[in-house]
Amino acid sequence: MPYLSKVALNPRRRAAVSLLSSPHRLHAAILAGLAVQPVTERVLWRLDSNTPHRADILVLTESRPSWTHLIDDAGWPGADGGAPLIADYTPLLERLARGREFGFRLIANPVQSVSRLSRPSEQQAARLREGADNGTRTRGFRVAHRTAAQQLQWLIKRCERHGFVISDAIATPPAPGLQAEDQDLPAGPAVTIVSRDILRFRKRPDGPRVTLSTATFEGRLRVTDPDTLRATLLEGIGPAKGYGQGLLTLAPLHTTEADHG
Repeated sequence: MPYLSKVALNPRRRAAVSLLSSPHRLHAAILAGLAVQPVTERVLWRLDSNTPHRADILVLTESRPSWTHLIDDAGWPGADGGAPLIADYTPLLERLARGREFGFRLIANPVQSVSRLSRPSEQQAARLREGADNGTRTRGFRVAHRTAAQQLQWLIKRCERHGFVISDAIATPPAPGLQAEDQDLPAGPAVTIVSRDILRFRKRPDGPRVTLSTATFEGRLRVTDPDTLRATLLEGIGPAKGYGQGLLTLAPLHTTEADHG
């Protein structure tokens, strides 16, 4: 049975500062909330908000977790509003039906695969040298999409394989009588990038730096294949899932932002 959790961290506590500064450390802390170790189940998570006063983490797990360690070390233990929320995810999965529309939110790492690099990193250059020395063909390299337009196209091109399409936005005429037609006009896909970021961190102090370009998408989707979309919700979209990318959440239309999940 899948569970969706919402865990609030206090960014003014030292442990929270350490976790929020490194997706690698935060991922490890999240995995520590599962009783069966080592963890073999799929775990998706994302940092849904991060302000000087509060950081909310959404986590999707296959088994019921415990977040006591996170709250005690980096949250508000015993305070009103400080307890984690853990909800059965099954009811949402059962509400998916072909043609139904939902609001959605997704934080992802939009990338493309390329065979040649103009400016390879140290790790990439080492892979190229190793392939040349061994006489083997090097697999393609993941390169981030940098512009908002590229990132939007990355998502739109992948929708149908994940069981949904982006609904059409509607442009309403500014006032009656100003246009010949009174009907609402299509204004393209109902999706926008509400924020973009570049994450830089190291898995260990002396290790290479990891860099991730992320985009936060919000919009409206229509279900085309309920079974495939269920799998997408449980498995995520795109790479870097261990670093807080790929968790797609849905909300019934005409709900507030807090209702996503």
